[in-house]
Amino acid sequence: MNRDRDTIEFLRHVRHDWLNKIQLIKGNMALNKTERVEEIIDDIILEAQQEARLSNLELPAFAAKILTSNWESYSFRLEYEVLNEQKCHCIEDFALTDWTSRFFSVLNKSIKKYHDNNLSVSIEPQLTETRLFFDFSGIIEEKKLLIDFLQEKLKDGFLVEKSDISDEELTVELLIKQHKDNN
Repeated sequence: MNRDRDTIEFLRHVRHDWLNKIQLIKGNMALNKTERVEEIIDDIILEAQQEARLSNLELPAFAAKILTSNWESYSFRLEYEVLNEQKCHCIEDFALTDWTSRFFSVLNKSIKKYHDNNLSVSIEPQLTETRLFFDFSGIIEEKKLLIDFLQEKLKDGFLVEKSDISDEELTVELLIKQHKDNN
């Protein structure tokens, strides 16, 4: 029953997003702004291509987390990009999803609410490792929460390779080495 409710909720959000896109196209068509309509359609195509790349990583829980994050009550807007079409055979899906969920939660607690906060995630899968780059811009009010989280001891294969934090920016590079069971 819960799965059915989750599916209906997911479809409700997808339908809402698509209706917004169609209304944007229709409104610009009514104003005879054909160049803007073409830009919107090009953006939709790029977004669909990125969704396909994310879905093809073979990380279903992680993909679901990324795809649905903007529907949650975070005080930041998420954008993402998958940098190539390599699959992530080497990563423990639930471990990555758990780390990402905890990072999003800590970030959300650390930033100024109701501000223009943006998080960009770039995913670079490779044969033996995957790198995730998190770039945040906005207002960070609780840097210590983020610093403490990023300094936590991580599970095998996970390493916060680089991080930099200021009052308005955060960059994190997460390196995930091939899971031992997949050698």
